Amino acid sequence: MSIKENLLKIKSELPKIVTLVAVSKTKPVSDLMEAYDAGQRIFGENKIQEMADKFEQMPKDIEWHMIGHVQTNKVKFMSPFVSLVHGVDSLKLLEEIDKQAQKNNRIINCLLQIHIAEEETKFGLNEAELFEILQSETFRNLKSIQIKGLMGMATFTEDESQIKKEFTFLKQLFDKVNGLSTINYPLSILSMGMSGDYKIAIDCGSTMIRIGSSIFGDRNYN
Repeated sequence: MSIKENLLKIKSELPKIVTLVAVSKTKPVSDLMEAYDAGQRIFGENKIQEMADKFEQMPKDIEWHMIGHVQTNKVKFMSPFVSLVHGVDSLKLLEEIDKQAQKNNRIINCLLQIHIAEEETKFGLNEAELFEILQSETFRNLKSIQIKGLMGMATFTEDESQIKKEFTFLKQLFDKVNGLSTINYPLSILSMGMSGDYKIAIDCGSTMIRIGSSIFGDRNYN
């Protein structure tokens, strides 16, 4: 099937409340344009330089999501245009995004990444760290970022009950954060679910899924 056919098939099966981020990392602009021409306007990249290069070459009505781990020294390269940063996993990173957003006279939307997987390799905050950030004075003083929700990646496993348990935990945490008085706007985005597990994620309450290979085919990292 073509990129367009893959995309339209996935979109036709999604509930209206679920937003699809087309994960286009390592893919050429021609592939992204095929998805664009089929109506896709939200693309996710995991390397800031690659995202900035594609931003320069592609139509300006695209929302660019940074879905990878972010190094603070690279924030300045995406701050003029990024729509949503998925992988915010420290107060230090939030402060840098806030600083660069101010320089660009923007408010940058962010998701806080929660570590829900059993694998050690995945980044993210634990529950205690999350609430420590949200209840800190430093966080309250940030003026140019807006926390839109939470993001998490489940364990890479065939065990669906394990995946479901992790996504359910993240949804419960999302609801808990929405009950906080320090959050003066309700969180609306729960970003969880990728090509292999997005259907489970949606069942568990996901409102945003990140899909790459099921749209664009396997990646070539050479």
